[in-house]
Parts: sequence; C-alpha cells; structure tokens
Amino acid sequence: QLQLVESGGGLVQPGGSLRLSCTASGSTLDWYAIGWFRQAPGKEREGVSCISRSGINTKYADSVKGRFTISRDAKNTVYLQMNSLKPDDTATYYCAARAKDTTIQAMCTASLFAYWGQGTQVTVSS
Repeated sequence: QLQLVESGGGLVQPGGSLRLSCTASGSTLDWYAIGWFRQAPGKEREGVSCISRSGINTKYADSVKGRFTISRDAKNTVYLQMNSLKPDDTATYYCAARAKDTTIQAMCTASLFAYWGQGTQVTVSS
C-alpha cells in the first residue's frame, strides 16, 4: 500500500520561498504521477501542480505559474519549489499519487488520484 508523506511546510514572509517534499513508503514513486493540491479554510481544494510519471509533462494552476516548480528525482521524492510566496498561498498542501498517466488537461483532476498524504501547512504572513 502506497503511503505518502509531505514535509517542508512552515511559516514564511511574503516574497519568501519554501520547498515541499513528497516521499513514499510501500512502493516507489517512479510508478506514479504525482500532484500537489492545497486547501485553505473555507475554500475548495485546488490543484496546484502535477507531474507525469516520466516527469516530462507538468501542469500548473494559473495562480502559481512562474512562481512554483514541480520536479521529481531518482530518490523517490517529488518536490514543489515555491518562490515569491503570497498570503493567498496559505493553505494545507497535500501530495497525491495516481498509477496511470492521463491527458495533460486532466493531469490535476483530484478525483483521479487514489493516494493522498496527510498534508503540510504553509502559512505566508508578515
């Protein structure tokens, strides 16, 4: 059973940076497409960024384009580098895994992800 663990969240000032990590136990992430999602209190869950199994295809929400970068390495970890953070980025961030690739249009469709981590809190505040 794949289990996902997020880390790297915290409190950061506006304009600052954080790097979130998603690691796995029970299997290797090489077999999965990975997505980063976030949810703030009172708001719907939002697909932030997703990456295909090969790492070739990526997708970003318009709200984070040019500021966030998703990547994966050979050490069973997927990263979300977050730069130029804004107060609106405050949320609990979750990584999720999906066993099959899909169209680029559907890459960040939350219902297609079967495995979810517990989340890590990101707070952007001065």
